[in-house]
Amino acid sequence: MEFIDYYKVLGLDKSATAADIKKAYRKLARKLHPDLNPNDKTAQQKFQQINEANEVLSDAEKRKKYDQYGKDWQHADAFEAAKKQQGSQGFRSGFGGQRTYSGGGQGFDESQFSDFFESMFGGGGFSGGGSRRQTAQFKGQDLSATLRLNLTDVLKSQKQTISIGEKKIRITIPAGVEDGQTIKIKGYGGEGMNGGPKGDLLITFEIFNNTRFKRLESDLYATEEISLYTALLGGEITIETLSGKVKLKVKPETQNDTKVKLKGKGLPKYKKEDQHGDLFITYKIVLPKNLSDKEKELFTELSKLK
Repeated sequence: MEFIDYYKVLGLDKSATAADIKKAYRKLARKLHPDLNPNDKTAQQKFQQINEANEVLSDAEKRKKYDQYGKDWQHADAFEAAKKQQGSQGFRSGFGGQRTYSGGGQGFDESQFSDFFESMFGGGGFSGGGSRRQTAQFKGQDLSATLRLNLTDVLKSQKQTISIGEKKIRITIPAGVEDGQTIKIKGYGGEGMNGGPKGDLLITFEIFNNTRFKRLESDLYATEEISLYTALLGGEITIETLSGKVKLKVKPETQNDTKVKLKGKGLPKYKKEDQHGDLFITYKIVLPKNLSDKEKELFTELSKLK
């Protein structure tokens, strides 16, 4: 497996704090989000990488394993358990359980044993004078799957049955899941080795935007056309949101590209159906066409007043 430097992906080094990681991820997510780069395959690939990097580095336990084991961090628990087991067995002869290496008569301390085991990752030590090899247990292979949903499918948490080979698995899809996000279903991967635990199932979501809104995390963005007269004099318009129609009051003398926020009209936040992002509407003023002679006359008079 090709090694991916998660710190490099986020533009950070190993001294980065949790706040640094969060800030870097949010900045890159805004820049590389597929909704903002619909035809850019490179941006979409980088977006998946920053999601993967964030999932590992934002979790203190996963980050610790990654820092220590690099690309093999997912096998850290199995490695440590096996090393502990082998360390407790040791190389023993008949001298009161003292750890010695009978082949050369020279002492074999803990650090040497650890180095030996690490170099033989997956191999076993000997006990009882070297008569029996202890086999390490290893976690099974993780499996990957892709699940495609519409954006409107993530408004609420839902249960869905998916097929992995001959298995059918009932999973809960959390509200607010994002495009490119990966969740882990523990224990639904490949069989472990030598009695080790099963691997996990990693499900990556592909979210198709079936709405007119652009998505950025839990916030939504859209443009709304208003007439020149409404922009100048003010008025009321009706817009569609994901939760139904909403009436908006347009202030007099509203300028083109004015942005208004509809609080709580965005998507639910991840795993928090009772908390929503916001909807941002940008006004685009539409100039009148096919003016009548009277309208031209009135606009001429207005221009003279100015």
